[in-house]
Formats: sequence, structure tokens, C-alpha cells
Amino acid sequence: MPPIRPTTTAPTDHSDATAAAFVGERCAGLLLHPTSLPGPFGIGTLGDAAFEFLDRLEAAGMRRWQVLPLVPPAATGSPYASSAALAGSHWLIDLERLVGDGLLAMVEIEPLRRAGGVRGEAVDWPEIFAGHGPVLHLAAGRLCAGGHALHDEFVRWSTSQRAWLDDAALFAALHDAFDDRPWMTWPAGLRDRRRRDLDSARRHHAAAIDRQRALQFLVDRQWQAVRASATARGIRLIGDVPIYVSGDSVDVWANRGLFQLDPDGNARDVAGVPPDDFSETGQRWGNPLYDWHAHHRQGFDWWCTRIARALEWTDIVRIDHFRGLSACWAIPAEAVDARAGRWLPGPGIALFEALAARFGALPVIAEDLGIIDEDVDRLRVAAGLPGMRVLQFGFGAPPSDTHLPHNYSRDAVVYPGTHDNDTVRGWYDSAPEFRRDHVRRYLCVNGRDIAWDLIRAAFASVADTAIVAVQDVLGLGSEARMNTPALCDGSWSWRMPADALTADHTGRLRELVWLYRRDGST
Repeated sequence: MPPIRPTTTAPTDHSDATAAAFVGERCAGLLLHPTSLPGPFGIGTLGDAAFEFLDRLEAAGMRRWQVLPLVPPAATGSPYASSAALAGSHWLIDLERLVGDGLLAMVEIEPLRRAGGVRGEAVDWPEIFAGHGPVLHLAAGRLCAGGHALHDEFVRWSTSQRAWLDDAALFAALHDAFDDRPWMTWPAGLRDRRRRDLDSARRHHAAAIDRQRALQFLVDRQWQAVRASATARGIRLIGDVPIYVSGDSVDVWANRGLFQLDPDGNARDVAGVPPDDFSETGQRWGNPLYDWHAHHRQGFDWWCTRIARALEWTDIVRIDHFRGLSACWAIPAEAVDARAGRWLPGPGIALFEALAARFGALPVIAEDLGIIDEDVDRLRVAAGLPGMRVLQFGFGAPPSDTHLPHNYSRDAVVYPGTHDNDTVRGWYDSAPEFRRDHVRRYLCVNGRDIAWDLIRAAFASVADTAIVAVQDVLGLGSEARMNTPALCDGSWSWRMPADALTADHTGRLRELVWLYRRDGST
């Protein structure tokens, strides 16, 4: 497939109000996914703990809260393998707020309360699915029944979101009806979306479909309350758009022509990355690849809709695996790992021209990590997007390495480490001595407070935006790592104990904000 590379470049005018508030500000923020918030029900939710976290962000002078994708997660808890790229994760719904809304009774949620909630026990995803699912569906059913104070608002919201919501709710209802079997194995009429079969399914599963719509309304309503509170405090939310979607998703089921699939809906090649420092066999993610020519013919409408939906939830979006938009690693579907892959061209600047035509200046961060070549750099610059720099990647490398602070430019977002890295303390404790020595000599430190040494280096850098994982603020070790690439077990489950983020932490952050002028100044 030849590349789609028009010779023009995307506009970089920063007149758009959202982008203007993002580009050029010198600021700092914290990285914490809502599932990692403390609370008594086994998973972080959009209840009191979310607003208390905003209190701490404000006290620390933070102007950004970065989250991972807010979409429904996979069975492993990964938000990067979702069944619906435009939907919200109803596992984030706060049960106590549903009691306050009159959709649940306290006695109905008490069995889900856990004595260890204040200690920040890890998310047990199978237990959450089994325990929270019936209770959430009970609340959704009551909202659908009518007569509730929120019913009219729910109907209006559902009507406004029909373009994506109808298919997402139908897909989720059918997935439940078929015991979570992939859509490729459904009866041919539903698999191939024949109108008669879809109409029949909508009638037969009408109640289940309505409950799915209600769940989406409830999570959207709770998240928008969190977002409004953040905005009132001058805090902007950074979201995350995974570059790929799951093969077993409503996105592929409803848009088969936009993906490289065989006649039965199975991927011909799948996504991943070649061998690197994370894995000697590479990473075989298994997502189907896009048919970029089909996207181009449609003016990239699907991507425009996806970014528009993301911007309904957050102020800024990070595009995960940005390098795949320059060229992607295509792995034969039958391969057991990523070593048999090959590079295929992505959409290039054409995608960003379409996005810029729709949105103006883009409030987007490019996750330009991994195997980055000149084409990736040129694409990011042409699109006018800030890239990412990770301090952990720079130490032990030559002085020319782009992840060392003396090589940064202002249009960068710097992290001591991301959700895919070990915590700073875990990384330093397990690093070879030559790398530890480089850290100490470069930063002129002894390494006894290594997490805060890297936090200070990030804040002191010329990069406009510095983002720090909460685990590093707390100085935690490898036990608090959020994700280990290519390893599903044990990832996506870390939670912050209640009251772990203290006034001492926020005061220390505020001091660095003042010292290095990360107060939102331009």
C-alpha cells in the first residue's frame, strides 16, 4: 500500500481557544488514572476521591491531570484494548453517588464495600466485573423505567449522542447475549450487520440496549461533574487516545471497510512493535490495522469523530503510539510474536490536515516514543504537535540523546517515567551501575531521594509541560508499577491508599512550581 503523503502541511495557527490555553503555558501536572483513586469499593471511581484529588492538585499548584483512556477496559483491565473507542467505562461510576441520585439503595451497595478500601488494595478486575455489574445494571434499569428525576435528561442526552451510542449500546447488549463471544463468531446476519437481523435484535434486546445507554449516560454525567470542577480550579485534563482499537469492538464491527480484514471479519495483519528494550521478541498487540486509503476517501471522518468525542471528555488528548501514523509494524495474524513483522506506511500528514480543518489548532500531544526515525519527527513537526520526553530513557545514553534535559525544546512534555515505565525508585534500584552513576553525575545528587531528584529535573527543564506519576511523588517502588508492556498479569491494578498524598507532598510540589515558574505563565 503506497503512503498517503500530501505535500502540504497541517495548519499550526493557535487561535483555537482550547489549544491557546494549552500551547505555550509553563505548567505541571500529575498522572493518575481514576481507577487508581482510593475508595471502599475495590476500584477508583468518580466520587468523593476524584474531587479530593482535585483539591490536592490545586493545593500543589498543578495545572494538569493526565489520565489513561477512559473507555471500557479489556478483561485484563487494560484501557488500551477497548470494545468501544467512543464509550466511557461504566466501571468508573461511583455507587454512592447513584444512591444520592435515588437509583440505588445503600443496602444494595453495602455488600460491595471492602474493609481494605482505605489501604488502596489492587483492583481485582474479575471481582469488579462480577460484583459491580449487576448493581450497575439495576441502577440503569431503574433510570430506563421512567418517572425518575433524571429520566428526561437521560433521553435528551441519548438523542444528542445517537451517532455513536446506538451502535455501542447494541454491540454491548449482543456481546452479553452471546456470552462475550467475539462478533466474528456471531450468526452471519448479525456478524455482517444485515438490516433485517439488526432490526430484529434491537426489538428482542430493547431493554438491555436501553440499560447500556443508561450506563453511558451515568458515567458521562459523573465525569462531566469532575471535569467542571477541574475547570473551575484552572486544571486542564489530559486524556489518551489509543492509536488502535480492539478487533472485537463495535468500532470494527460497525466500520469493517476501514480496517484490513478478511471476509469473515478477522484481521489479516495485526499491530505491535518490533523487538526493543521492553521485549526481545517485540510486542504483538493483536489489533487489526487500518485501511488508510479507505479513511482518506472518507476524509478521515472516523478519526475526526473520535477526536471530537475525546475532547468532550478532556481538554487535551495524547495520541498513543504516534509513530504508527508515520509507519506501523504489521505482523502476520498467525505469527506468535512480533519478530515476523514489517513496516507499512501510515496516513502521514493527511490525517492531521483533516483534523486541523475540523478543529483548528490541535490540543494534542504526540506520544513519539519507541523506534523513532526522521519521518516520525518530520510528521510531528509538520502537524505542530508537542512530543514526549522521558527522563528514565536518557540516563546511560550518549549526551546527544533526546531524552536528556539539555536537548529539550519548549514544545515537549517531560515525564520522569510514564505508566509504561517502572516507578523511578523501582527503575533506579534495578538499573545497572553505569546508568545509576550517570544519573548521579548528571543531576549532581547522591540518589537517596531519586524520585524527587527526577521530579526536580523535569520541573527545571525548558519543556513547557512536566507531568509526574503519583507513584513517583509518593516515592514508591516497583510494587506500584501501573503497566509492564507485553505482560498482562499484574498490570492496570495499582491503587493509591487513602490520604497517601499528604500536605508535605503538595507543599513540596508547590515549592517546585514556584521555583521553576510552572504556574501556567506563558
